[in-house]
Amino acid sequence: MSTPSGFDELIHPATRLSVVALLAATEWADFAFVRDSLSLSDSALSKQLHTLEAAGYLEIHKEGGGRNRRTKVRLTGRGRTAFEGHVAALRAIVDRAAPTTAPAQPHTGARTGR
Repeated sequence: MSTPSGFDELIHPATRLSVVALLAATEWADFAFVRDSLSLSDSALSKQLHTLEAAGYLEIHKEGGGRNRRTKVRLTGRGRTAFEGHVAALRAIVDRAAPTTAPAQPHTGARTGR
């Protein structure tokens, strides 16, 4: 089975896919929000964000300084396009795996004709 076009090996690992999916639902997100939403450590999230940034899939913006420094992230247009293409490719894979015949009716356990 060949991989559908749009499948993105960079986005596919579970952690990066979770990051991109979360960011796809917003314009900008605070680093702490993403970290807490995905139950990641600072270092694990930072590594994934920098990988996605290097690919041009997201933008990292730091504001403030010292203890008040805030990091925000967002998907770029390229990142959104890559995510949408990857989701479409995953759907195509799932659709190909779907049965081609109507599934059997589930047995309810009810007895008839007593």
